[in-house]
Amino acid sequence: MAVTSATPRALELARTLVGFNTVSANSNLALIHCLRDELARLGVPCRLSWNAERTKANLFATLGEGKPAGLILSGHTDTVPWDGQDWSVDPLGGVVRDGRLYGRGSADMKGFIATAVTHAPLFLEADLPFAIHLAFSYDEEVGCFGVRELIADLREAGIAPLACIVGEPTGMVPAVAHKGVYRYRCCVRGKEAHSSLTPRSVNAIELAARVVGRVRDMAEAFEREEPRYEGFDVPFSTASVGQFHGGIADNVVPRDAEFRYEFRDLPTADARAMQQQVVAYARSLEPAMQAVAPETGIRFETICEIPSFLGSAEDAVTRLALRLAGEQHTTLVAFGTEAGLFKDAGIRSVVCGPGSIAQAHQPDEYVTLEQLMRCQAFMEGLARVREIA
Repeated sequence: MAVTSATPRALELARTLVGFNTVSANSNLALIHCLRDELARLGVPCRLSWNAERTKANLFATLGEGKPAGLILSGHTDTVPWDGQDWSVDPLGGVVRDGRLYGRGSADMKGFIATAVTHAPLFLEADLPFAIHLAFSYDEEVGCFGVRELIADLREAGIAPLACIVGEPTGMVPAVAHKGVYRYRCCVRGKEAHSSLTPRSVNAIELAARVVGRVRDMAEAFEREEPRYEGFDVPFSTASVGQFHGGIADNVVPRDAEFRYEFRDLPTADARAMQQQVVAYARSLEPAMQAVAPETGIRFETICEIPSFLGSAEDAVTRLALRLAGEQHTTLVAFGTEAGLFKDAGIRSVVCGPGSIAQAHQPDEYVTLEQLMRCQAFMEGLARVREIA
């Protein structure tokens, strides 16, 4: 299964995809239309599912329409920004140098998408006994929002793929677990006053700080007490506060404060139960606040809830990925993916793609051509598979 050179078309398409600025704050439609046109030339129709504003879309295409439920090759089209990072190359330039393809999204995860799409002709010519599905989503980086719409669209259309390979950068080593990512905003409404009259006020910052302290207490308890899940870099659940805002002047008791925090839960933990603990503690603070000013209180907003993922080395899709990747062992990854959402939809999943997460989101992000070649070999092997399960 050794491959000695990258497919020129795959590398060309990867460079093209890197050239689209698909930072999550932007539309991804130019990239989606590019992929749709690539597949249209092969006579492959595409389903698009949209965000509410119709400024972003997911793409779903089936290679082998009418065949039995098949295998999804999944990737996200959005990227993180590069503001303030010190790049030596154009982040959108798709520069190839020293055996690497540089650019934002090259590893995470446009190299995988390009390789999958440029092997569509091979999948069609191979006349596989099952369908290959391509699923490319929007807004993964900010909460896996697009793939939820994609999965809902498939369910509504009665499309039920058997398995899914999420092509996040794992160095082409199949990953069978990752933590969840649950992020929340806590907003405290107090009562302002001159700082010489503090008994007549409710200090929003001080109340918010108490809730922050509870989050920190929970984090320390996870580290101290939670059963370890060996294989993760940090083998226990974590909690952390990422932003805090409040106050307008030193001599004004602040009326408003807010902070954002997250839980990264092990596949064996329950992040929603963690959040319930925080909410319950906040509710215990409100009676004293409202005794001073009835309009005060604490509210919470959900930013994102990305479920953890726990597959199995024994799943057929994992065994297939191991064989195609030429690997003997699976791994775990620290970062979140869409795999947990596919699994929750009843689609057995594994995470396996080219590149390293150590390069993703960094200045001068890159994927090596060797990794793209390994992904190419993976796709070529997939075209020879006769059954998934």
